[in-house]
Amino acid sequence: MTLTRIAILSVAAFAAIAAALLMRGMLGGGTPPVQASLPPPATTIEVLVAAHDIQPGYKLDAPAVRWESWPKSSVAAGFLTKDANPDIAKAVEGIVVRSPLVTGEPITETKIVRAGATGYLAATIKPGKRGVSIPISAETGAGGFILPNDRVDVILSRDITTGNVKVFQTETLLRDVRVLAIDQAAKQEKDQQSVVGKTVTLELTQAEAEVVAEGVIKARAQQGALSLTLRALGDTGMDTVVEDKAPVRRASGPRPAGVSVIRYEIGRAHV
Repeated sequence: MTLTRIAILSVAAFAAIAAALLMRGMLGGGTPPVQASLPPPATTIEVLVAAHDIQPGYKLDAPAVRWESWPKSSVAAGFLTKDANPDIAKAVEGIVVRSPLVTGEPITETKIVRAGATGYLAATIKPGKRGVSIPISAETGAGGFILPNDRVDVILSRDITTGNVKVFQTETLLRDVRVLAIDQAAKQEKDQQSVVGKTVTLELTQAEAEVVAEGVIKARAQQGALSLTLRALGDTGMDTVVEDKAPVRRASGPRPAGVSVIRYEIGRAHV
């Protein structure tokens, strides 16, 4: 074998090796295997969400809400979290919904109002109703045993005397209306039995509010008063009342022995 032939074969072998290495690099055969790494699991936090659709004015309770896991990075300021208050009943205590909530929507401070905060009373009034205040006392307010959220009847008593015979008239203006607040107290405190206040705020329709406003004017003009009668818990039915709106008349001057009651000016009973 001549030197020329050996040189040609060496060049050919070198070219073959170079071509093989180049082809291997192009096909990726020489790239070391890379193992894909999974991202770390997202950190979650339990937030309070609506268990069903909730309308404004609804007072939250435990069945209306639930805890739900949310990515911590998505939890903004104002969310109600389990870390802050793990007891779900205490977490919603004294909270009224200000804006509509849909099922699964996080409950945030912008959607609710807490007892004692500005706007709490307005949030507790049902749509279409009004808050109307009237003056009361221990005598006209069932001795102070009427509390927020009780149901009452409103009675007007007044003096309609026109001559020398005293004439008093009493009539029921409204039945079964809800008490919103006594003075500035819009909720019953724990173990509270009575509240003696100077004003009571009632939840009324616009028409009922006009009736009460007229009753206040009549009471002031005719030495009368508006009184509240406390209804039994759960009593939402109409009373069976014998309509007897005839005024009770009493003669002026010294009263004789006993009590005389005259009705319809045709009968007299002595005690």
